[in-house]
Amino acid sequence: MKRSLTIVASVLAAATALLAPSGSTAAAPRAAAGPASYTPPAPDWGACTNARLIAAGAQCAMLEVPLDYARPNSTKIHIAVSRKLHTDPDFKGMIAVNPGGPGGSGLIYSILGGAIPNGVGAKYDWYGFDPRGVGSSTPSLSCDPDYAGAGYDRPNYVPERAADRRWWREVTRGYSRSCSKSEARALLPHLKTTDVAQDLESLRKAVGQKKLNYYGFSYGTYLGQVYATMFPGQVGRFVWDGVLNAKNAFYQANLDQNVQFDLNMDTYWKWLADHDTVFALGSDWRAIKRGYYRLLRKLDRQPAAGGKLGPDELGDVMLSAGYYVYDWAGLGQAYATLVNTGDGEAILANYGGPGDDNGFAVYNGVQCTDAVWPNWRRTEADAWRIHEDHPFLTWGNTWYNAPCLNWPAPSRDAFRVSGKRVDSRILMIGETYDAATVYSGALATRKAFPSSYLIEGVGGTTHSGSLSGIACTDDTIAAYLDTGKLPARKAGNRSDQQCDPVPAPEVGAAGALRRSGPIAPADPMPAALRDGLERAQTVGR
Repeated sequence: MKRSLTIVASVLAAATALLAPSGSTAAAPRAAAGPASYTPPAPDWGACTNARLIAAGAQCAMLEVPLDYARPNSTKIHIAVSRKLHTDPDFKGMIAVNPGGPGGSGLIYSILGGAIPNGVGAKYDWYGFDPRGVGSSTPSLSCDPDYAGAGYDRPNYVPERAADRRWWREVTRGYSRSCSKSEARALLPHLKTTDVAQDLESLRKAVGQKKLNYYGFSYGTYLGQVYATMFPGQVGRFVWDGVLNAKNAFYQANLDQNVQFDLNMDTYWKWLADHDTVFALGSDWRAIKRGYYRLLRKLDRQPAAGGKLGPDELGDVMLSAGYYVYDWAGLGQAYATLVNTGDGEAILANYGGPGDDNGFAVYNGVQCTDAVWPNWRRTEADAWRIHEDHPFLTWGNTWYNAPCLNWPAPSRDAFRVSGKRVDSRILMIGETYDAATVYSGALATRKAFPSSYLIEGVGGTTHSGSLSGIACTDDTIAAYLDTGKLPARKAGNRSDQQCDPVPAPEVGAAGALRRSGPIAPADPMPAALRDGLERAQTVGR
């Protein structure tokens, strides 16, 4: 997996009186679920600086919003926004896009319309944005730019040695302390999903549209749920791909991930075994799996790639196979080279290494305050319990989220999501074995939003894989965005429409990727957007 945290940082000198005491975990009052009283000034649209946005003819601006919506006339911050205007005279309105995270940059997603089949995207004005604290928005939160991985060959994620446990506890505490000293620390109490939802409402007001249309991936589906609960009368056509269970945000959602990623890796080991003539790892998937864990132990003693590739780094890279099928072949080639020759350079090339921590800082800023986080005693007990049967991700995920144990801003009781007041139809998409947002969450959200309609990519393991060329899914998205209509829901706790999943790649004798079957010859989504989704959805990993 690419460990990309490259975001342009900017800071704002802000009053520290807005900062909660360090280590505070008391639940704060839940934000009122109602229309925000703030109306932003009209954005001053001009030229973009991103080359792809320039080439697409997009425009960019900064949207001025309150730091604290409870005090709309006080300190203001600025949300970086891009837009690509409609070219079809059959204008359908605005549509905003969030690629996930939290902490993912979405500025480039104003060009997503080109991936919608049948030219339907051209009927909308598309808006991409960097959520508050992210990327080009100001202030941009950074806590410790050198934290993103804390170097190479780190102490083992699995803390069987007391020294490893102490190291990870201290380094994650230290990251939280560094956030309390950030120049943008005034943001910390104001990064909740309810704040971002109100920013979306401000964007809707700023561009003068009666309804917000919205396309959310991964965490973006949760943002959509919160917005729809707060502003049900402004909900237009909403697409949610990779649906997060709001009731499990975010601690339980991470525990669910630990189980399903482990199971998805079994699927990947089986795929490698089925292609033994290409990867030469053997035809027994269980033996390949055992070999992986033996290799982790070996790398713990003697790291590869010039001492940089330890067990943590290998696990971080291999995790991408549990998220997406797109690069199964390339990842398999790199892993087979490591196993069969000891050369870890190809694996290491997929590990981004340390870099700016902006996305990771906002990831924590949102999830550590959106809901109350448990203490270390429970966290450790849950990690060891799940690790016993599902070791692939559990401890790595535990340390990844450990800054929440000491986060320097107050958390609150989780926001209660409900779709009972939403009349507009909502289209949801999820694959059966999605590990990042487990499928049970899609079913739970379907129940919470009676106007929703769920497409299931049956048997698939890819996270947020819409617009990948699966006609059954993508044509339904296009028709819905064109008309606002969806078929009637089916009775019971199940999906309403079953489609093929994003398929695993076929490989030739030389291991070259070949796409065939139900997927189009080429991914209709531009590579920069697909890569951006993966970066947003795997922030800091």
